Amino acid sequence: MSRDFVRQIPMDPGYFQRRSGLMTRLHLDPWLLLLLLLLVGFGMAVLYSASDNGVVAVKLQATRFAVAFLLMLGFAQIDPAVYRRWSPWLYTAGLMGLFAVLFIGVGSKGAQRWLDLPGLPRFQPSEFMKLAVPMMVAWYLANRMLPPRLGTLGVAFVMLAVPVALIARQPDLGTAVLVGSSGLFVLFLAGLSWKLIGSFMGLGLLVAPGVWLFALRDYQKQRIMTLLDPSSDPLGAGWNITQSKTAIGSGGLSGKGWNQGTQSSLDFLPESHTDFIVAVLAEEFGFIGMVILLTLYALIVLRCLFIAANGQDSFARLLAGGLTLTFFTYVFVNIGMVSGILPVVGVPLPLVSYGGTSMLTLMAGFGILMAVHTHRRMLTEA
Repeated sequence: MSRDFVRQIPMDPGYFQRRSGLMTRLHLDPWLLLLLLLLVGFGMAVLYSASDNGVVAVKLQATRFAVAFLLMLGFAQIDPAVYRRWSPWLYTAGLMGLFAVLFIGVGSKGAQRWLDLPGLPRFQPSEFMKLAVPMMVAWYLANRMLPPRLGTLGVAFVMLAVPVALIARQPDLGTAVLVGSSGLFVLFLAGLSWKLIGSFMGLGLLVAPGVWLFALRDYQKQRIMTLLDPSSDPLGAGWNITQSKTAIGSGGLSGKGWNQGTQSSLDFLPESHTDFIVAVLAEEFGFIGMVILLTLYALIVLRCLFIAANGQDSFARLLAGGLTLTFFTYVFVNIGMVSGILPVVGVPLPLVSYGGTSMLTLMAGFGILMAVHTHRRMLTEA
């Protein structure tokens, strides 16, 4: 860019926003927004069938998406510099919420994960940590030399280990995996060497027997054993995976047709509108439908990685990259779980499965990504 051209640029800070249209004024990325709308629309069609032509379920999901969209819009208005300043306080508030769950948390189905405070709706502090943990790790690393040294890595791992341990104790293994992954991805993007990654993987293998004996609960061990051999208990622990794989395989190339699936409509497939909704999609739309779904996810991830790569500073790049790869982990874990290559951990298919909590967290994350993209300042030479 030549100096003559730079001198012709108006110095009014609002000039570029006025010229770049409504999307920029709203701090929204039009390409990412379009992809998200396409994914949610596709998900609504699948949900209608998965919930046995449930118009009520679709209306509730649409209402939740509308609320989540407003949340995304709100998060997009905040300059990433503000997120950077507030990261330690948000992380501390999240930890306080997790500790509060241990003492005054509300239990349901054998798990104690929620807080029910006067004047507030019931909520899960662990969902908040999906944003606070990568934000905190990015804040910590952005102020230090990259790639991170061993001392820096040690502090960062403590930042990760404390919330992950608290969430795993609730117990909520799926959320613990996602929270831990969000922070590890930030470390990876900060330039963690492959030698260190290999060393940590080796250490993980060494402590795995201890985790199996002392950390995992009986039902978690059962899920892993079922993954290795679903036929060992086909009418019990292996039922979900067996029926899910049957639904996926029966879809063939083009599927049985919308609303024509049998596994979900005849109630063979459990949780067909939540965790196992991708099996309904595969049965009704077949291989072609799965390719469409995975293409949408891939385009969203690529667009988010583009946004992360063009972040204005190291904090913005690390945070955006960590949130993007966490979204990818959602997709990978859910599809791997439903297809029988990963244990069942209760991770929903993002923006497709029925439910509101995870959608709010995901859309808030996309709001942060859009803030990173639209709050960039044009740097010019004097």
